[in-house]
Amino acid sequence: MKYICVLVLAAMLAGCGSPKVINLKCYETYGLLNSDKYKDPNIIYEPSWGNIFWSVMLIETIVAPIYFLGYSMFNPISHK
Repeated sequence: MKYICVLVLAAMLAGCGSPKVINLKCYETYGLLNSDKYKDPNIIYEPSWGNIFWSVMLIETIVAPIYFLGYSMFNPISHK
């Protein structure tokens, strides 16, 4: 039982969104709450399905979905 708790906590801390360097500039992930700050109109983004999955699985915690959907829902892919 202790190992399961440790695995769940580790999975919660390891999000699936990751920043990416494109043309020598680092582009951060963005979500619903910080799109004004991090979303670049010249970059193609795709949903972070891992973060969306964890948001649904941990909906009862309230904090996890706010973090995953609010700050790390879309990953930068490439330049348009």
